[in-house]
Amino acid sequence: MGFFLTKENVVTVGTRIGNFAIDLGALQQLNYFDGIELTDDMFMQDTLNDFISDGKKTWRLVRNRIADIFDEKNSELRENIKHRDIVIFNINDVEMQLPVLIGDYTDFYSNKEHMTNVEKIANNTQNSSQPNNWFHFPMAYHGRSSTIIPSGIPVHRPLGQTLPSGETTPVFGPSRFVDFELETAFITTDANLMGENIPINEAEDYIFGMVLMNDWSARDFQKWESNPLGPFLSKNFATSISPWIITIDALEPFRTKGPKQDPAPFPYLQLKGKHNFDIHLEASIKPENNIETVVSKSNFKYMYWSMSQQLAQHTSNGCRVNSGDMMGSGTISGPTPDSFGSMLELTWGGQNPIKLNDGTQRKFINDGDTVSLKGFCKNNGVRIGFGEVASKLLPPFVRK
Repeated sequence: MGFFLTKENVVTVGTRIGNFAIDLGALQQLNYFDGIELTDDMFMQDTLNDFISDGKKTWRLVRNRIADIFDEKNSELRENIKHRDIVIFNINDVEMQLPVLIGDYTDFYSNKEHMTNVEKIANNTQNSSQPNNWFHFPMAYHGRSSTIIPSGIPVHRPLGQTLPSGETTPVFGPSRFVDFELETAFITTDANLMGENIPINEAEDYIFGMVLMNDWSARDFQKWESNPLGPFLSKNFATSISPWIITIDALEPFRTKGPKQDPAPFPYLQLKGKHNFDIHLEASIKPENNIETVVSKSNFKYMYWSMSQQLAQHTSNGCRVNSGDMMGSGTISGPTPDSFGSMLELTWGGQNPIKLNDGTQRKFINDGDTVSLKGFCKNNGVRIGFGEVASKLLPPFVRK
């Protein structure tokens, strides 16, 4: 599900099948959703928030109807050329927008491999001093929804404070260590009232779907400002997401078990069954006017803390969650060096630059580089793509 602008400047909620965008607003006006209780303008709005607020029953009815309309055995739309031409668009003929109005944004820190790597790099040792609290609940920080952008929007190298190595006085200037983070994020529906928690066995009912996410990071800012409090300007300058939300129902065939959790979580975070998903992820870097290099291949199945556990923890103190809120997974790294989900890990803090296909090297991201994240699920001949989130890094913005 997504939101796009057509060549005729019509704004609509839509879905995607292969290389075609489907105008759900047109389908509704043409009465293809008769029998499903929807407001008259449900798909003619500029976000998915109201549709998401309608809840899982509505999501499933609409998804099932779309599947029926485009089933190869159903010729109703296929043989109606007039309808077909106002419903179906080539993906290159639409302009994708942010799919939801994101009110709040939280980014978790829930991948054990990433956490272990960061601890080793920070302490300059091969032995990770893993924080004790990390294994008892999914950690997170609250980010800025104001700088969440869709794929295709460039990002400026941020300005801020750093503490140069060996110095005692900080300096102000452009970040020298801009990084990407290979992540996903989930979008919620209205979940609870303030003061109420969401039980772990109900948490998934409030998750509408998932997007790809690049949590841009300024590692030199982060090092200076994270002791003792946490990320601030190192994280809030830009967060890029893919424009298509893959619904939780669409991911059902790709369920898998997550890593064993030791020690066992408190009862309010305990889950049984398959609550993780087999989602192939990759990150690539494309220098300006040059060829692309895939630098990481990872998988969502490596997540130590599941989305359900993240949402249950988020509301365990009564924090309210609304329709369109976004929860980032945190960097998703795998067990091998080629599956690390950030330049911080791939180059081991800049000590081991990686070579790109054009012969140049990178410790972190250069101005002019485009970082692209892709994802897909595949089994038994069934493939679901997440699309792509791609953003170019520009030099710092300086007001004239």
